[in-house]
Amino acid sequence: MRIVDEVLRCAGIELQCARQLLASYGLDLLQVGADEPLPGCFWGLPEAGIIANRVFVRADTPVHSLLHEACHLIVLGPAERSRVHTDASDCQREEDATCYLQLLLATQIPGFGFERACADMDDWGYTFRLGSARAWFEQDAEDARRFLQERGLLERASAPVLASPVAAD
Repeated sequence: MRIVDEVLRCAGIELQCARQLLASYGLDLLQVGADEPLPGCFWGLPEAGIIANRVFVRADTPVHSLLHEACHLIVLGPAERSRVHTDASDCQREEDATCYLQLLLATQIPGFGFERACADMDDWGYTFRLGSARAWFEQDAEDARRFLQERGLLERASAPVLASPVAAD
């Protein structure tokens, strides 16, 4: 098992790619300085923060956290985002859909991807009934898939609906 210090941080990716991905969903990605607090941060530093349609990160923010918080906003949809400040989750079904979409969108971040996202989520302490993010995704996420399909965010089990094309590596 890897240690938490080894999860991929925002400093390790081309943040512009993540910015473009989030923009395709109507979200803004804002980076704050290394010693600054993260506005809208629920879990504490260095986790990403959310306020309305904005996702806040620092260089030390884990990429999985950036995607997780962004996916909360994506799952909510544009009309509901304006009410969000720090905490977006409404129910377990929504939380599961957020995690599922997070894993799908990981493939859109060059240098991150599905495998790394699963490993980083496990290492960081996400908990799933089947013991790992990958096992949950592959064997126990039907409700999450259905939720995303109902919201028009999933075309089929492995294809998120992207508002505009995003280049992947």
